[in-house]
Amino acid sequence: MDDTLDYYNQNAVSFAENTLHADMHPVQEKFLALLNEGDSILDFGCGSGRDTMYFFEKGYHVSAADGSAECVRLASAYTGIEVKEMLFQDLSEIRAYDGIWACASILHLPKRELAPVLQKMRDALKDSGVIYTSFKYGKFEGWRDGRYFTDFTENTFQDFIREIPALSVEEYWITSDVRHGRGNEKWLNIILRKRDIR
Repeated sequence: MDDTLDYYNQNAVSFAENTLHADMHPVQEKFLALLNEGDSILDFGCGSGRDTMYFFEKGYHVSAADGSAECVRLASAYTGIEVKEMLFQDLSEIRAYDGIWACASILHLPKRELAPVLQKMRDALKDSGVIYTSFKYGKFEGWRDGRYFTDFTENTFQDFIREIPALSVEEYWITSDVRHGRGNEKWLNIILRKRDIR
């Protein structure tokens, strides 16, 4: 992850410029429809702070975190919220959030690190809480464009998530990249829900 964080620290300004105004409203609203007004949301890997700001302006209680010090600085300045600098692996809260938004963020973890992080995310959710996350669509895992990526299809993610008790897939859908000139890139969007397995 160090090289991936180096990439974001070195390219934070251009990354923010490319993502800040990307139209994520359909996905954001799909996620919010699963929550109640004023619920607590963790923007996990918040990047530019685009989604943090959107949820905050909609009246939700939003916490935000990112592993890149430069992204934290930019997102804090943009949102006016104190964004926490934190690695995904350091999430330790228990039953703290109604929803976790992990848009194009935990996709940078190798599968061996992704599973325990998803377990931490599950533990950080209140009962019946929801996770939105997204991955590039495909079966690749490794270094690409200076960052580490784990890609998934519906089938490969379904096989992967079986190892994590109390998290179940509520919905999959595929979208095109909304950034300018990137429409040929496909994304796997996933809604997960915390289940009671007692």
